[in-house]
Amino acid sequence: MNRIDAFLELVVKQGGSDLHLVAGNPPRIRLHGEAYAVKYRDLTSEETSELLLEIMPKNIKSMYEEHGGVDFAYSVEGLARFRVNVFQHLGGVGAVFRSIPTKIQTMNELSLPPVLKNLCRTRKGLILVTGPTGSGKSTTLAAMVDQINKERKGHIITIEDPIEFLHQNQNCLISQREIGSHTESFADALRSTLREDPDVILVGEMRDLETIHLALTAAETGILVIATLHTSGAAASIDRIINVFPAGEEPYVRTMLSTSLVAVISQQLLRKADRKGRVAALEIMINNAAVSNVIREGKAEQLENVIQSNAMQGMQRMDAAINRLLEAKEIDGEEAYLKARDKTNFEQYRDNDVILDDTSLAESSLDDSKAS
Repeated sequence: MNRIDAFLELVVKQGGSDLHLVAGNPPRIRLHGEAYAVKYRDLTSEETSELLLEIMPKNIKSMYEEHGGVDFAYSVEGLARFRVNVFQHLGGVGAVFRSIPTKIQTMNELSLPPVLKNLCRTRKGLILVTGPTGSGKSTTLAAMVDQINKERKGHIITIEDPIEFLHQNQNCLISQREIGSHTESFADALRSTLREDPDVILVGEMRDLETIHLALTAAETGILVIATLHTSGAAASIDRIINVFPAGEEPYVRTMLSTSLVAVISQQLLRKADRKGRVAALEIMINNAAVSNVIREGKAEQLENVIQSNAMQGMQRMDAAINRLLEAKEIDGEEAYLKARDKTNFEQYRDNDVILDDTSLAESSLDDSKAS
């Protein structure tokens, strides 16, 4: 057992999502969106480095020494897997561990809109899952891949940095590739993937022009590509893709995107009213004749109105999703107001909140001996 496992065990037992280790501070655990300090002494830079170097594979240590920061995955048998980011800062070294559940939750267990199952049955095109860091994109992606794995017979290839959820072959053959370990970059992996007879490709993140271009090409050639972007909303996602390309290629890219795009799913996590968890609110835009026309003409600002007028097709605006959660009393008025895009529609609910005690984690402590 590595010394850091004691901290990670505390995260899992508390139901937390992240462990923060930053030299000069006590460990902190993120619980339902809020970060709480654990009752433990401040970690020195040397101690933090020792805790992290102890769990780094040799190739990761080399990358860390060369670049001063690194991403990798770490597993504690019988506990969980963790996505790890190690970085340098003014006080020394720091790291964040994101907990990845061992069990992949289904779409039903996550209460995702039924239309997402239909999207997973699409045979070709591009599905974008977007949202800020920590919005639950990886969990939604894992559920989508799991749904496809159960229903189709084919080859699913995932390209991740690092590999998060571990998928087992069901009806599909699954190949999971990790940046740094199995391939140099997302673009290199995508280029290779096109020669590996895939039916579905999961791209963990579309970071650059080459990756986006290859993903669009794959989607056009009859492959279902599911990818993520760190954007908020359908319009921002469309603009982000188009703005990556040189200005002279914009008409071509708009046409390409208007025909290959299947849907944009934009999500964020909201704190439940009882403060004992979070729930996802999803904006869903499905490509139809109206959406395709808006993309081709470069009028992304009209997409929200198109989404609103096509609710019968399964589309929904973010504020409509938030309002449903509020009406179901899953979230309170303050949370709805904070996460809404048009806040004026939620002003009336702000005074109806019930403020609950959420200090329980602040009382969590860890005996020094468990991590020494």
